[in-house]
Amino acid sequence: MLADLHLVTKVALFHDQRAFEQLVHKYQSPVRRFLLNLTHGDEALSDDLAQDTFLKAYQNIGQFRGMASFQTWLTRIAYNTFYDHQRRHCEETVSMDGTASPAVMAVKAGTPSQSAIMDVRRALSLLGEAERTCITLQMIDGVPIDEIAQITGMPANTVKSHLRRGKEKLKTFLKQNGYDGK
Repeated sequence: MLADLHLVTKVALFHDQRAFEQLVHKYQSPVRRFLLNLTHGDEALSDDLAQDTFLKAYQNIGQFRGMASFQTWLTRIAYNTFYDHQRRHCEETVSMDGTASPAVMAVKAGTPSQSAIMDVRRALSLLGEAERTCITLQMIDGVPIDEIAQITGMPANTVKSHLRRGKEKLKTFLKQNGYDGK
């Protein structure tokens, strides 16, 4: 978007903090939501990773070339920040064996929407990391396949394969847990 390019230019050339604040305000929610899904609902970790993402974006904004949208570039930074964190803190990562993270378990069931949120997070926790990333980007954030490929560095056909397998796993899990699949 032209407005984003204008703000990025102001930040890169003049270190305009107000321009960067506008970018943070615009993209903070999508970045946090993306990271929240990758961390299985761990809000504190998602907030920390989002803060790191924006810090890295500010420090490296001169490297933004406009080949993709600013949001795609920023999501790629968030994606890398998440995986950097996982590599550094592998003992703290969320279990991929199907057990829900403490953040998900802490959500008190009671209303149907909270129950549904828990079920979706549990279903997402059963996916492999690549499947979960692709599913989160497409189904939750509405990112097209070609941008998912740019963000993840995967070929578009690989993204499509992860989406297909991930959707099938989600469908199976949700059907087994009382959702009719319609």
